[in-house]
Amino acid sequence: MANGTTRKKGSAVKAARGSVVSKKGTPWGTIVAVVAVVALAASVIIYYMVQSAPKREQADREAAAASFAPTASDPDPSKRIPGVVTATYTGSVHVLPTERVAYDKTPPFGGPHDGYWAACTGVVYPNAVRTENMVHALEHGAVWIAYNPQQVTGDALNQLSVRVKGKPFTMMSPYPGLDKPISLQSWGHQLKVDDVNDARIDEFIAALRTNPNGVYPEVGASCDALGPGQFDPDNPPPFNPSKPGPDAKPMDYKGTAGAQQEQGGMNQPSQGAPAPSTGASAPSATPTK
Repeated sequence: MANGTTRKKGSAVKAARGSVVSKKGTPWGTIVAVVAVVALAASVIIYYMVQSAPKREQADREAAAASFAPTASDPDPSKRIPGVVTATYTGSVHVLPTERVAYDKTPPFGGPHDGYWAACTGVVYPNAVRTENMVHALEHGAVWIAYNPQQVTGDALNQLSVRVKGKPFTMMSPYPGLDKPISLQSWGHQLKVDDVNDARIDEFIAALRTNPNGVYPEVGASCDALGPGQFDPDNPPPFNPSKPGPDAKPMDYKGTAGAQQEQGGMNQPSQGAPAPSTGASAPSATPTK
């Protein structure tokens, strides 16, 4: 009897344990939650890597072009860049906002210009901007990247934009009818290229943006936006694609009386800009060897 009773009790205990185990089951909720967290973390990492890739690639391009930064012994490194065309222009020759200039180059990179400069604080203009304002920004040490909107689109446009966005003394805009996909301008310097991956783009910027060695007339001048009534980067004066008429100002023009001059605090140095210097002379153009 005792043995039978003992066996019954043992069977009952085993049955009870089995019941408890079966009730616990697989913790699917916990597994699903862990998988979701891991998937979310992976997606965040992938998103970050994809989104930051253009900036990381641009950092690599800038590092590769660092040897083109100007020094006392190499004041204008752009002379070492194949394809750069140079010219000498008289600075501080201003025209009215209603006047046009018959520029000698397309896009121009010097000469008479509007008294109000285009904002050049890393601005990517979605639409073409009046040339006379853009040229004034070059006088302040900016680099202007112009592109043919029919040839540079999509990923290529994004790759070009990352060279400009948030970069002081840099600006970018479409230039309808441009004879090359991309054209870079600084005062007295121009480089035209076919490919957004061309290393010379970053070399040009490294060599000439705010170069302190007298390669542009108004070292220390501001690139900040002037605002409505002067030059509003949110509503800039539009590009005029028509050929300048007979009343357009020639390249040897001496300036319009009453045109805005950079006085009364309008031409204050931006933070980190070099000390002022002057520039001058008559137009001439030569390709860099």
